Amino acid sequence: MSRITKTEIFDIVAESLPVAASLAPKIDKLKAGQAIVRMPYKPDFVRPGGTISGPTMMALADFTMYVVVLSLIGRVELAVTTNLNINFLRKPAPKDLIADGRILKLGKRLAVMEVAIYSKGEREPVAHVTGTYSIPPIADKSGKSARSRAVK
Repeated sequence: MSRITKTEIFDIVAESLPVAASLAPKIDKLKAGQAIVRMPYKPDFVRPGGTISGPTMMALADFTMYVVVLSLIGRVELAVTTNLNINFLRKPAPKDLIADGRILKLGKRLAVMEVAIYSKGEREPVAHVTGTYSIPPIADKSGKSARSRAVK
């Protein structure tokens, strides 16, 4: 079971992530360690040559990884991308993109994930992404992190 709801994620988007909000992503599936995110097609996403731009796909992948990590750790808004690697595999059609993300490894401070991106209705992925998120230490009510308390 996910530790965050779709509503809570979109509250974060509305409050703090204007770029993600501008992409208008939809979460089609959310469970602990996995998410399927759909990005509805917009003509603004197309680059010369009639394909969806790389930065658009990277933004979708990054948002999907954010959703995946929050599904496991809950509302920790300061979890941030530390690495994103993308392989563009084929030309995406100018239509909705579907990102299928999953956790590979969740540690105390890092989460490693992968995302496959598809053009809607296509069986072969248009991009494959791996990425790492940094997870901030959990602070107690005194403001001290769990890590600093453990050192004492």
